[in-house]
Amino acid sequence: MAIISACASTGRYTPPSGGEGRLCKYTGQSVRPLPIRIITVGKKRSAGVQLLVEEYTNKLKNYCSLHDFHIRSNPRNARDEKAQVDDEDKAVMNLIRSDDWVVMLDERGRNIGSEQMAELIGDAGNTGASRLSFCIGGPYGHGQQIRKRANVSIRLSSMVLNHQIALLVLVEQLYRSWTILKGQNYHH
Repeated sequence: MAIISACASTGRYTPPSGGEGRLCKYTGQSVRPLPIRIITVGKKRSAGVQLLVEEYTNKLKNYCSLHDFHIRSNPRNARDEKAQVDDEDKAVMNLIRSDDWVVMLDERGRNIGSEQMAELIGDAGNTGASRLSFCIGGPYGHGQQIRKRANVSIRLSSMVLNHQIALLVLVEQLYRSWTILKGQNYHH
């Protein structure tokens, strides 16, 4: 609980550390299922990606509710990169409530495995937040407002992923996390 209480005072959360083979502390225990919101900034989603997102959204219904929001990159057609990021930042912040627990996906974020992602979900359920929001940035990354607002920054890979691939990896890992939390079999 030290991690959670530290989070309450600083607004920041440190994901659990540990490598492969480390078991999730919540496996088989009751975990408060926060509704999940995924906010993605990017170009129009391909039909194939949308089908896979819908498949995992349906699978996740057994564990929690998931809402997927897509914000078009460069919503005001700014010519300047900074203006584009600022516009995207404002659009993302308009979708985040003060009681959301915010996870920013960023190439410089903390590297975590599937077991640690499951713990992150379990820990978020203990914070008193009403919703868990994951934010996937646009082509130039996240703006300063979301960087300040995020409770934690994680990365899905040491490689840079476009928003569609990051979304697919995220929804699959959310599903995998819930199977870990429920003590169900999954492939390591």
